[in-house]
Amino acid sequence: LLERGLDNINLSMFNEVTRRHVLNVLGEEYQRKGKLTDAVKAFILAGNKVKLTEIGEDYERVGMFTNAVDCYNLADNHPKLLKLGNKCLDDGRLGDAIKAFRAINNVERLARVGEDCLTRGKWDHAIEVFTAIKSPEKLTEVGNRCMSESQYGYALKAFELANNKEKLSALGDVCLRENLFT
Repeated sequence: LLERGLDNINLSMFNEVTRRHVLNVLGEEYQRKGKLTDAVKAFILAGNKVKLTEIGEDYERVGMFTNAVDCYNLADNHPKLLKLGNKCLDDGRLGDAIKAFRAINNVERLARVGEDCLTRGKWDHAIEVFTAIKSPEKLTEVGNRCMSESQYGYALKAFELANNKEKLSALGDVCLRENLFT
């Protein structure tokens, strides 16, 4: 079964209890062999959140935070997601922090990440965060900062998402003055 892979196995002939047992055994073997992607698949199908959390801890231990966030999210482990999100924020891994905080819908932490992104000039992440927490004021602030730094593409995106017609018009005027349209 291990050699055939999960995608090539038909487990419909087993009852639910046997199917879960087979999937858990397969997942444990994949985990033991270091095939964590296959192990995650098996544990998802088995509904084994404890093992998904365990794999997430393995990923976290080796610094693969994106995969750890995915595993904790699949395991619906909010405390681990919050802890990892905070760690990623402290370490400057903003993308992983955003992913963790979005998974648990923690608006307060997302706002903190967004402010950090503004400070660091990480416009993509700032726009993503302020869109997620539905903050047109902050999106407009991002757009203004981008305009002052001649980052017109990011400014356009921020103003569009904020639905700020005045700022979009002002941005258009700036682009015309700087002869950016052909």
